[in-house]
Amino acid sequence: MFEQNSRYINIQTATLKEDSGREISYVRRRFLPRSADLPTLTQVTVIQGDRLDLLTSRTIGDPEQFWRVCDASNAMDPVDLTRDPGRIVTVPIPQPQ
Repeated sequence: MFEQNSRYINIQTATLKEDSGREISYVRRRFLPRSADLPTLTQVTVIQGDRLDLLTSRTIGDPEQFWRVCDASNAMDPVDLTRDPGRIVTVPIPQPQ
């Protein structure tokens, strides 16, 4: 269902059965890890025009791993992390899922 590098790869799925008999499959809730528990790879200073996918590509080598930076920075909105040049963003060491 999900790619190997997805944040949802190990999240269980469930099924809801409506009164009509229709079944709806969904992914259970993903709980965010404590950012303090994630080992830091590096910290990066955001520059003008930076995007989280570019920053993640430069540091981790995979732009689709931006969610790891969000987790490490306690960010619910990825855009917030690169909005202000000069902000320091934590990039964690990727952990197995």
